[in-house]
Amino acid sequence: MDEMCGMTLHDVTRRDFIRTISVGSVAAVLSGPAIVKSAGKDRIRVGLIGCGGRGTGAAIDCATASPDIVITALGDLFPDMLSASLNALSGKLGKGTVAVTPEHCFTGFDAYRRVLASDVDVVILAAPPFFRPEHLRAAVEAGKHVFMEKPVAVDPAGVRSVIASAEAASRKRLSIVAGTQRRHQAHYREIMKRVHGGDIGDIVAGQCYWNMGALWTERAAQNWADRIIKKWSDMEWQVRNWLFTGWCSGDHIVEQHVHNLDVMNWAMGGHPVKCTGMGGRAARTDPMFGNIFDHFAVEYEYPNGARVLSMCRQTAGAMDNVSERVVGTKGYSYTDGADGYIKGANPYSTEKVSPNPYVQEHADLLASLASGEPVNEGKQVAESTLTAIMGRMSAYTGRSLSWDWVMNSSKLDLTPPHLEMRSLPPLEVPVPGVTQLV
Repeated sequence: MDEMCGMTLHDVTRRDFIRTISVGSVAAVLSGPAIVKSAGKDRIRVGLIGCGGRGTGAAIDCATASPDIVITALGDLFPDMLSASLNALSGKLGKGTVAVTPEHCFTGFDAYRRVLASDVDVVILAAPPFFRPEHLRAAVEAGKHVFMEKPVAVDPAGVRSVIASAEAASRKRLSIVAGTQRRHQAHYREIMKRVHGGDIGDIVAGQCYWNMGALWTERAAQNWADRIIKKWSDMEWQVRNWLFTGWCSGDHIVEQHVHNLDVMNWAMGGHPVKCTGMGGRAARTDPMFGNIFDHFAVEYEYPNGARVLSMCRQTAGAMDNVSERVVGTKGYSYTDGADGYIKGANPYSTEKVSPNPYVQEHADLLASLASGEPVNEGKQVAESTLTAIMGRMSAYTGRSLSWDWVMNSSKLDLTPPHLEMRSLPPLEVPVPGVTQLV
């Protein structure tokens, strides 16, 4: 059961939220989406950095979590993305919640800095994953509470930066909540409580999957055409086509499958110690799909010797499976986005539909501010991100990797040579056995 599904807060002013020293009362509401209500005089000012579909959705989720949220600043690399987001937010939430003036709409590579300087209390970080480490560092430096989408980096250098920022946030008593919404979903929390309580015995193995159909194929085709028609630079095309650009997304094992790997780390109580992976590019071979793979399979080994098989695929016409299975000496657990159960010596099945986890994660963030007890998921999500990254690195190179080497010794940094709208080197598709381990 999720102990923070809905909250009713006593008088809490905006200043109280900023300082995170107020005391709020928390009451669980399990029958529907979590709502946070404040009787404070001022509203909580939210800035959105990254105005694509997920960023816009996260801003709507945040506003749904509390009627005292007001969105006051937007930032994106591209003006058209910002404009579309503003129109969507205004249409969905109305002017009472969206109070963004033209003076608080920022574009360009420095848009995030200008949002942070615009007197916001909380920032939503939803630009492509490559940008997350720098945006988080700047947000913590500016003293802002953070909701950041997953994954939080695309390479080991970025993960180290996020962990350092999370440590700095702890010292400043700032909250960081990540977009790994399963950690905030009631039936996942109940299953994990039972797994950790010994209901399936000692964990000996696991399997996790994000196998789905094709994704964003029409958008990729449009971006490929616009690259020529609108004379986009390499940088513009690669960032707009970020899902298929390795340095922007980290590949889909990192951008998407991180959810399932995060659940496995949650079940295991920590990260793996080594992995061996494989993958390739069998269906999406057209250059418009950038340089990422379309399938991966990775075996992870955890400190207790348990092995976890991880699969992810984005292939049209293939079977879907997005789920996790944890195997113990007394049974096994199963979870997916809608269901959860345990089979074996201590069977259990979920009885209620979870409140919307995309809203719940924001409700939990706001509750932490009201209670004066910061929540910090930065290191946790950074380790799950690195779990995905090391699987990708193993598949790309054909090498087995240890956690210690990837975390402490790898020099891999995917930052392009120029962060400006100009030409870039061609995207190279990794070849196992040829691509070098860095």
